[in-house]
Amino acid sequence: MVAEAEAVASALLVLALIAELIHARRVRRVGVLAFGPTGRPALWTRVTPVIRAVSAAVFVWGLTTLLLLPPKVHDRTEQVPKTEARDIILVLDVSPSMRLQDAGPGGSVSRSARAAELMKSFYSRIQSSRFRTSVVACYTGARPVVERTTDPEVVRNILTDLPMHFAFRAGPTDLLSGIEEAARMATPWRADTATLVVVSDGDTIAATGMPPLPPSVSRVLVVGVGDTANGKFIDGHNSRQDVSSLRQLATRLGGEYHDGNVQHVSTELLQQSMRSDDKGRSETDGPNRREAALAAVAIGALTLALLPILLHIAGTHWRPGVKVRRRMAVARPQREPAAR
Repeated sequence: MVAEAEAVASALLVLALIAELIHARRVRRVGVLAFGPTGRPALWTRVTPVIRAVSAAVFVWGLTTLLLLPPKVHDRTEQVPKTEARDIILVLDVSPSMRLQDAGPGGSVSRSARAAELMKSFYSRIQSSRFRTSVVACYTGARPVVERTTDPEVVRNILTDLPMHFAFRAGPTDLLSGIEEAARMATPWRADTATLVVVSDGDTIAATGMPPLPPSVSRVLVVGVGDTANGKFIDGHNSRQDVSSLRQLATRLGGEYHDGNVQHVSTELLQQSMRSDDKGRSETDGPNRREAALAAVAIGALTLALLPILLHIAGTHWRPGVKVRRRMAVARPQREPAAR
């Protein structure tokens, strides 16, 4: 299919160049009539035959590619090929400190609500049908909540309406247990197809005991929530977003850290986190063949449409006809008739 579109475009390019050569010879014979005494058009028009031929070839390549590609149906229920499917493992901190209200631009929302806002923005910029989401909740331990779902409403309900902290016994937060559970879950998956996203305030992170990640996890993104300067007391200590611990956690996992207390995850960082290292294509890796064909059709058609207009306006400096020079009329005083 790829070779057919290129072959058609190449054949058309050769034919168009031959036609332009014949056309140029015929125009040269009537050059004085068309372009004045010099018999030559404007200097920039020398490249128009090549531009016209290439634009026609690009236009035909785009149409041929769109004709040969299978039709694209935009449906949330469509089945994504296994080679293009990607996984997102969300390790969510559900400890009591996540319910403290010091997050957001104004510091008036809870850390868990801010985490929900960040992930909502996160999922709004990716194709949910291409990414399968697994959620692991962690507090004193870790519990898998959902595994490989493509329904964004399930993830939204988990982030906003599900009180998961009741499923754990009270105690210190063990964030590494959530990472360990995520690693266990991703072990049987295909290599370099998963992204690990950790959302926490970094209140308590152990200095040792980091579990190794399986080959399936290729990208890691650690997102912090909560005020980084002023904390709030809970369970006898001052709780705030521990930037140094979260950044160290991201470094130990070989990933990136983002302070999400005020700003959402940038598109550039999202692209880096979602980029795949295997043969499958990530949603943010750039245009695919269909998009390139659409762009080729638009660019080729626009060039072919505008080129005749430019040739008519600025194709030659010669303007036929008699030039009429405007002369300012000089007002002369009228003589009065002599009195008799």
